[in-house]
Amino acid sequence: MPNREAKDPAESKALADVEAYGCHILYVLEEDDNPPFSYSVGIEHNFKAPELIVIGLKPEISQSIINEYCRRVRSGEIFEPGQRASGFVNGFDCQFGTVHVGHYREHFGWDIWFYDGLDFRVMQLIFPTTEGVWPWEVDASDWFRARQPLLDTEPSPKDMD
Repeated sequence: MPNREAKDPAESKALADVEAYGCHILYVLEEDDNPPFSYSVGIEHNFKAPELIVIGLKPEISQSIINEYCRRVRSGEIFEPGQRASGFVNGFDCQFGTVHVGHYREHFGWDIWFYDGLDFRVMQLIFPTTEGVWPWEVDASDWFRARQPLLDTEPSPKDMD
């Protein structure tokens, strides 16, 4: 485990979860125009696979997705950006996307603490609408695009305010 020393009960729980379950999962509530999201801490440390973020879903769904990802990488499965995979969202394939390091400070505070900096990888699990429309497709609604922003490019200066 990285040389982490817990300074409070939340940090102690995070470190215990990483050791016992392979990862700790955080859920960040919706705020203003920013959708809610969940992300993992400890997967790269334990399994040499990128951490995972899921944006725009309810806590129990996004946490279930991250637990499934952790279980599958623990068993040796490898996921790559651009790859589609089933078994994360019932009835739909999902796709893995890259996450630009420019999003790390805004989204991955606990990972930055755990890894003592920005030296870790993250992938985004991207899901389609119930009609099978992906957020990058022309048929995707503005609401859906805002609910599941893609983090594969550097944030624009206006996004960093």
